[in-house]
Amino acid sequence: METKLANPAPLGLMGFGMTTILLNIHNAGFFPISSMILAMGIFYGGIAQVIAGIMEFKKGNTFGTTAFTSYGLFWLTLVALIVMPKLGMAEATPAAYMGCYLVMWGIFTLFMFMGTLKGNKVLQFVFLSLTILFFLLAIKDFTHNEMIGTLAGWEGILCGASAIYLAMAEVLNEQYGRTVLPIGE
Repeated sequence: METKLANPAPLGLMGFGMTTILLNIHNAGFFPISSMILAMGIFYGGIAQVIAGIMEFKKGNTFGTTAFTSYGLFWLTLVALIVMPKLGMAEATPAAYMGCYLVMWGIFTLFMFMGTLKGNKVLQFVFLSLTILFFLLAIKDFTHNEMIGTLAGWEGILCGASAIYLAMAEVLNEQYGRTVLPIGE
């Protein structure tokens, strides 16, 4: 008898979505980076997504394993890039280097987006908007254009909100055994 495993995607999507919204409220100019964003980056955006990725591995889902584990580690590296210089463990990363970091994540996300094209429309939107977000943030770091940074912040809020919507759609649709929140299958 095969054991039914829970769907780890809502956990990973919530960790990604909530942390992305909070960081991008900062990027949009509403408040500075604080311990709240860093803690979310470590624990919910970081560790919770890595756990979701490991759970996706157990289910045999290569896409989910790659996505959640990678983006969980993205959050952990981003927090380290912010915190390590403050602790005297490394020099601060110049903006152009951060631009390169973000371009690499944008390229990775673009390939992951291609993997969503056989999936639901909301998942496609999450990955397309995340691809755009990474490239907007990279352009901001390369050009030092604060208006692009603010635009990226608003776009990131939309990206995070779409991930939260998908997470809750998966939870509610499974819980009720019918489509409560459509995801465009």
